[in-house]
Amino acid sequence: MSEPIDARQLPEVITDYLAAHNARDLEPALAYYTEDAIAVDEGHTYRGKREIRDWLARAGGEYTYTIKLVAAQRIDDDHYVAVHHLEGDFPGGVVDLRFQFTLRDGRIAELVIEP
Repeated sequence: MSEPIDARQLPEVITDYLAAHNARDLEPALAYYTEDAIAVDEGHTYRGKREIRDWLARAGGEYTYTIKLVAAQRIDDDHYVAVHHLEGDFPGGVVDLRFQFTLRDGRIAELVIEP
């Protein structure tokens, strides 16, 4: 059963990853993934660090936006959700995105991003 938590209660691997991801700091962000990680964004699935690196290098780069962490949930010890509010010049201009994390051995094994 999921439970809302304070964003400060998210595991450090998630908060550190999100900081690197939001800063578009590619190599530090990539270091938080397992070798066989999966990332899903905008209906596309990226498998392994090579595909994830390519996705991170281009994700969101064509738009200017602000991002704010507005909610967090703990599903269990390995599953967490971080909800981000984005506003910018992308289609629609405003969206809340759910970053759904699956952790394994202290790293991100899977990340699914969806509205």
